[in-house]
Amino acid sequence: AWVHGDPRKVIYPTDSYGQFCGQKDTLNENKTILFYFNILKCASPVVLINLQCPTTQLCVSKCPDRFATYIDVQASYRYKPDQWNYFRQFCKPGFNNPRKSVAQVLRDEDCPSMIIPSRPFLKRCFPDFSTKNGVLTVANQTTFKDGRGKTRNVTDLREAANGINNVLDARSVGMKIFEDYAISWYWILIGLFIAMIVSLLFLVLLRFTAGVLFWIFIFGVIGIIGYGIWHCYWEYDHLKGIPGSDLTVYDIGFQTDFRVYLQLRQTWLAFMIILCVVEVIIILMLIFLRNRIRVAIALLKEGSRAIGYIMSTLFYPVVTFILIAICISYWAVTAVFLATSGEPVYKVMANQTMCKYANLTCDPETFNTTNVTKLCPGAQCTFAFYGGESLYHKYIFIFQLANAFVFLWLVNFAIALGQCTLAGAFASYYWASRKPADIPLWPLFSSFGRAIR
Repeated sequence: AWVHGDPRKVIYPTDSYGQFCGQKDTLNENKTILFYFNILKCASPVVLINLQCPTTQLCVSKCPDRFATYIDVQASYRYKPDQWNYFRQFCKPGFNNPRKSVAQVLRDEDCPSMIIPSRPFLKRCFPDFSTKNGVLTVANQTTFKDGRGKTRNVTDLREAANGINNVLDARSVGMKIFEDYAISWYWILIGLFIAMIVSLLFLVLLRFTAGVLFWIFIFGVIGIIGYGIWHCYWEYDHLKGIPGSDLTVYDIGFQTDFRVYLQLRQTWLAFMIILCVVEVIIILMLIFLRNRIRVAIALLKEGSRAIGYIMSTLFYPVVTFILIAICISYWAVTAVFLATSGEPVYKVMANQTMCKYANLTCDPETFNTTNVTKLCPGAQCTFAFYGGESLYHKYIFIFQLANAFVFLWLVNFAIALGQCTLAGAFASYYWASRKPADIPLWPLFSSFGRAIR
């Protein structure tokens, strides 16, 4: 995988010719964003992310910031050359022939039929959706020209890029969260340090407070469930006489809004019965398992006493964390190299559903010399995905399974190594006749060495 893989396939988006956008020392070095000639042809965001959209994809330096159509720009290029100079940066590289007929340009997809205000997301140009007075707009407009003689509604763009607006909103929330972390990171570190100190004191003092804390926890759980029972009864009684509250769950059927069920008396009655059953089970367990509870409290006290003599065991989980982090990193890097070790595969993308060559593999260098474009007007040989026909490429999925198995084995080995090391360290405490005189000097390191050996 490390020989054949190329992580750039994950980092950089790929255009219709299999070239990376934004890769250094290439013609696309300053073109880091992927632009779709006709985003209306894209059925869903999944299609866009998987680069399977049946339209030309081009690397650009920035997304368009205005509405424009090729027909309008071509008609006015003599009088307004600036408009053509702006529009042609979204055409195929080297194309500068506004005199070419519109039909031929759209057939060969030399230029997009239209451009719409967009903004980059995941290094791809998506429509700049916004909501104004509850109406979906793009650049404060609700309609646009599609460059083929029709006026379309921006909801068509929303349907073509379904869910993109929600993703963009999620990104803005994510940016706010990141900004909060950037501003308050030192307070977070201080809080973590205080939590660590309090946790260490808690473990050391557990030998004196184990019984009290255990019973506080048990009675706290019983009290919380008891409050839940009372609250459910209050809601059940409060809904009495309210129209519609006596309906059953069967009557209203399945509802995606869970709050609908909270308006039914039957719902609160069911919650109250469930909580009562749980409360009775916990009380019965406390009655019949009281001897085992005493043993558990004694074990907590003894465990706290052992930790007090071998304080280094508190920090060994850091070693386990580092080992697991190494295992995860190795698996992730190897998985990326495996996933990106294929060769670029090109397929025929046709607008006509009856084209018999659709989805067949093709060679972009010789595609224009074939009869496919004549039999299927508008068909293109575009980049589809990375794969291959060699023996190695056929078994990449098996290699991914083997890599996952190695990951699981190594992670569980690291966890078991930690368990065995800590068990050995505490065994040296347990078997010491005189504590702490007979406890070895470095019990944790000795146990770690034994576990490794």
